Parts: sequence; C-alpha cells; structure tokens
Amino acid sequence: MKSLRTITILFITLISLSYASNINSQKTGEVDVNCLQQIRNGFIPNSQPMKALLTGSEVAEFRTTLFEGNTYRIATCSPTNKKIWFSVYDTNKNLLFSSTQQQHSSSWDFKMEGNMECIIEAGLMPGGDDSGLALVLIGFKTSDVSL
Repeated sequence: MKSLRTITILFITLISLSYASNINSQKTGEVDVNCLQQIRNGFIPNSQPMKALLTGSEVAEFRTTLFEGNTYRIATCSPTNKKIWFSVYDTNKNLLFSSTQQQHSSSWDFKMEGNMECIIEAGLMPGGDDSGLALVLIGFKTSDVSL
C-alpha cells in the first residue's frame, strides 16, 4: 500500500512539473515562423538563426561573414513581441547600421560590395519585462551576374 502511495505522489509531481514547464516556456518555433515572415521577396533565410535570452540591458553579440554581390536582410523578433534594437559593425567596431537611428526598424536590407566579417549586437528595448528572447535572422539573395 505504501508503494502505491509513493507511485501516486511521484506521478502527480511529474504531471505538475510538466504542466508548469509548459506554462513558462517560450515558443521559439513560433518565433522562427514570425521572423521568417519578415524574410520575403526572394530572400533565402540563413539556416542558423541567432538566439539569445537577455535580461535587463544585456547585449547579445553575434558574428557572421557576408559576401560580395549578395543582398542581405537582417530581421529581428521576440516571442513576447518586444521591440529589439540591433546594430551592425565591422570587426574594427565601425558602425555600419543602427536600428535606433532608423525609428527602431525591425529589419534592414543592404548590398555587400566586398566580403566582410560583421558583428551584430542586439538587445531588448527598455520597458516592460526585464527579460526575453531576442532572435536575429539573416536572409540573402544573390545578384544576377552573368559569368
């Protein structure tokens, strides 16, 4: 009888933990779909979305290499619909783009004139929740250059 009681308590505990984790988890699959909707009109999404769980004024830093002749779109989103600011730098920390200087745009389109390693910094806009998931996705399309 004692083992049946132990099994019942264990079962209820596992069910409770499973339910609690589902309530608090963020649905990152939906975030990917929402961000993918921002990468349209001929852009091919990079298969490596950049994700960071941020708290307060933390800043995520991502590195990527961009190639000459491609047109790129950087898009940002969050599962809690928080606004995300982002900036793009070269490896010498020269600012190439800042969404804060563009009415907090959630995306940016640009064409590369040469190959370059870039640093993308992203953070949550102040206000509201103190933490959240920031997602940065890059899409590209090649120019129609005949060889």
